[in-house]
Amino acid sequence: MIYEGNLKKMRTIHESPVKYYLTLGEEEINMNSLIGKQVNINYNGRINCIRCNALTQKSFHQGYCYSCFISSPECDAGVLNPEKDRAHLGISRDMEWAKQNSLIDHYVYLAITGNLKVGVTRHTQIPFRWIDQGAIKAIKLAKTPYRYLAGVIEVELKKHVSDKTNKNKMLLTKDADLELVGLKNDIAEKLPIDLKKYISFDNTICRIIYPYDYNIQNFNSLSLDKTPSINGRIMGIKGQYLIFENGDILNVRTHNGYFINLEIL
Repeated sequence: MIYEGNLKKMRTIHESPVKYYLTLGEEEINMNSLIGKQVNINYNGRINCIRCNALTQKSFHQGYCYSCFISSPECDAGVLNPEKDRAHLGISRDMEWAKQNSLIDHYVYLAITGNLKVGVTRHTQIPFRWIDQGAIKAIKLAKTPYRYLAGVIEVELKKHVSDKTNKNKMLLTKDADLELVGLKNDIAEKLPIDLKKYISFDNTICRIIYPYDYNIQNFNSLSLDKTPSINGRIMGIKGQYLIFENGDILNVRTHNGYFINLEIL
C-alpha cells in the first residue's frame, strides 16, 4: 500500500502507549500499526509551506516558506522565546491569533526527557507538548495568564535547569528515579518573590509510555535532504521520531511540508 502527501507532525493521543497518527493527503495512517513492518519513504524534492501551501526550496521554522516565516504569527519571536512575546502590550503580527495563542493560560513545566528540563506551553497543548518532546514524566510548575510571564519564569529557571533535550538520551531513557515533586519545590524556591505567586499547586505527575521497547544503543539522524530514500523496519516511535531497526531515526516534525510517498511492504 502506498500513501503520498506533505508531512506534518504526527497527531497523538495520550494512551498507554501513546497512539500516533500521520496524515498524508486525504488519509490518516495509524502509525502504531506499522511498528515491526518494513516501509519505504521517498522524497522527491518538493516542499510546500504548511501555512500557505506555496512551493519553497527551503523550509523555515519547521515547515514555512520565507514569506510566511517573516510575516506569520506562528513564526514570531515570542513563539521560540516566550520572554520576547509582546502580545500583552498589544504588539503582535496578528492580534486575533495572539488572543487565541498568547493571551491565554500558559504553564511552565518540568519534564524528564533524557534529562530534567524546563519548558513553556499553552494550556491547550498539555500533554501533547510533552509527548512531542519524548518526555516520560512531567509536572506543572507555574501557571500564568499569558505567554510573556511564562517566558520570564522560564528564563529565571534556566539558570538552574536546562531547557534543552538531548536527543540520544531522550531516545534511550525508559525510566528515571528523579522525584519530580521534590525537584519542583526546590526549583520553585529559586524564583524571585514577585514570580512565586504563579507557582502551581497541582503536583500531578503525567507519565507517558511510548510504543518503543527495543534495545537500540546508537542512533543516526536522517535528513530527507541528504537521504531522500529511506528503507527499513520501523521498531518504535518516541517524541516525533520514527525509529528504525538499524538505529536510523527520522524526525517527522523537522520535515513538515516535505512531500513524500510512504510504501508499506
